Amino acid sequence: MDIDLQPLWLTFKLASITTVCLLVIGLPLAALLAQSRSRFKSVIEALVSLPLVLPPSVLGFYLLLALSPAHGFGGWLQSWFNIRLIFTFPGLVIGSVIYSLPFMVHPIQGGLEALPESLQHASWTLGRSNFDTFFKVLLPNIRPALLTGIVLTFAHTLGEFGLVLMIGGSLPGVTKVASIAIYNEAEALNFHAAHVYSAVLLVVSFSILLLVYIINKQLVKNRLAL
Repeated sequence: MDIDLQPLWLTFKLASITTVCLLVIGLPLAALLAQSRSRFKSVIEALVSLPLVLPPSVLGFYLLLALSPAHGFGGWLQSWFNIRLIFTFPGLVIGSVIYSLPFMVHPIQGGLEALPESLQHASWTLGRSNFDTFFKVLLPNIRPALLTGIVLTFAHTLGEFGLVLMIGGSLPGVTKVASIAIYNEAEALNFHAAHVYSAVLLVVSFSILLLVYIINKQLVKNRLAL
């Protein structure tokens, strides 16, 4: 029996794009939270962490309402720019970015908060700008945390189901990712195809996590050896 590889391709494409987007968003947000002393810091941290405890179907439902052409933001995009996000791949990316946000922000924030403040002050004393200090001094010292955030974001996106189903449905070649394909094949009693999709995600997820643990262990050993 031939296996349709399109859902796997869409899954890895979605995970890759989501990880890149969250790297761009997560770095400044994690830095802001790590250095903030604002009374509203806890509120922002709670909002960032909300996807960890909120059922994916709940988040998917509210995104469905927000992005739908019949409501608010989705209607504005449709009427002014002729952009429709519901049941499209870009809509999946937006949902995945929101749903995986804490998996990128938390490790990076933790890594930055663990650094001594003297490291940043020494860089400023030497005349480095805030930009250079962040990218050339702080980030190299939190490589394990940065790698963990990237890997967790990618691996977490691979297994998204409830949110993807709510805002993307199961359109072949458009929004039908591997997790949706597994559900569809199992529902149709086509367990061979479901097994193939499941096995691929299992092997890839395990391999990625194993690799990051090995790399982080080596990075820690190298730091201690200095």
